[in-house]
Amino acid sequence: MKKYLGLLLVTWGLSVSAQEITTLKVQDALDVALKSNRELIIAKLEEEGSVAKFNQTNAVFLPQINVSYTAFTSNNPLNAFGFKLQQQGITQSDFDPSRLNNPSATPNFMAKAELNQPLINGDMIYARMAAHEEIEVYSYKTKRTKEYITFEVQKAYAQLQLAHEAVKVLSEALQTSNSIYASTNNRFEKGLLQKSDVLQVQVMVNATESKLSEAKSNVKNASDHLSLLMGTKSGMVYATDSISRVITDLTKESQLPEGRADFQAMKAAMRAQDKMIHSGRMAYMPKLNAFANYLINDKSAFGFGSDSYLLGAQFSWNIFSGTSAKYKVSEYRVGRSKLEQQLTSQKEQSQLELDKANRQLNDEAFATTQYETAVSQASEALRILKNRFEQGLVSSNDLLQAQSSLSQQKLLRAHAIFQYNTTISYLQFLTSTSEK
Repeated sequence: MKKYLGLLLVTWGLSVSAQEITTLKVQDALDVALKSNRELIIAKLEEEGSVAKFNQTNAVFLPQINVSYTAFTSNNPLNAFGFKLQQQGITQSDFDPSRLNNPSATPNFMAKAELNQPLINGDMIYARMAAHEEIEVYSYKTKRTKEYITFEVQKAYAQLQLAHEAVKVLSEALQTSNSIYASTNNRFEKGLLQKSDVLQVQVMVNATESKLSEAKSNVKNASDHLSLLMGTKSGMVYATDSISRVITDLTKESQLPEGRADFQAMKAAMRAQDKMIHSGRMAYMPKLNAFANYLINDKSAFGFGSDSYLLGAQFSWNIFSGTSAKYKVSEYRVGRSKLEQQLTSQKEQSQLELDKANRQLNDEAFATTQYETAVSQASEALRILKNRFEQGLVSSNDLLQAQSSLSQQKLLRAHAIFQYNTTISYLQFLTSTSEK
């Protein structure tokens, strides 16, 4: 059995040494995650996309310029005469009725520059305002994503601390169990104990080894999850600070802050809908736009013999466009009402979560204190039983039960600390009002 245990420890040691282990502080994990996390990168790209979409609305004020060069040929009487007229090449003979009615193929090469200048377009101006509010929506979304990633990294780091603590506790338990096994086996060889006593201890050793192997796998799993959040390669095993209750100056809040980023994002979305409602209403109003073009016509390719220009302004009023404008406004109103209801629902749900987290924090603070006392008592009980076991006053089964109780209380204490630390992080996430 000793040879088997030695081989197991050597094999595990080689596997650990072959795997890269890095010491990681929680702040370092946060710094990396806030730069490389995939969800956060996507949120930033969406924010950049909203800025690009807003910049498209510059067309509400800026002119549109188009340049073209077109080649024509036609024997259509109207077109043929028009080409010559645009080329300023009409002669007296061109008014001959036979030539007017049956012209030969007439070419025309036209260079054209067009300019359209928006002047007054109320619907587009309000649509531009709505696009600006969309920037705010995605900006707040990016901020909330940062807060969420911060919470997830803190939670994952605490989970990794818990996994390491489980390895530590179970390693100590295995060491104690091996010591009990050695002592029990020695007494059995002297004829002081029965074979069943040795087998019972051996079962305990095997069970502890299985739990320890599972705990080590949990360390790797927790490390991989943390790597995913940080946007780094998996397969790295991270060493952490030992688990302990975080010290924080967090003040318990009984009400949610109105300035929370996700609430602000929904309010900005509602403002955007308001602007689109105004845009829909302005579609009923007249529009004023200016235009100009400059043309050069010639009968030869790349000839520039005749030029002309046209300037103008257009006042247009779409009196009736079916019912599309009316129901588009209705659609925007429904969208705004939906956002309002979603915001109310989200606030109510978050308030429930806040109340629950505050109660949970009190319970976990009490639980950690209780488990500290339980660990101290279980440690003392094990010490006393070890002394009595060495004197032959208690059985190995009593000692194993005491060791199992101590390990269980240590794991429960570690889990209570994990829950406490995670609840602190969650409360920070629920009540965050930091600036963008």
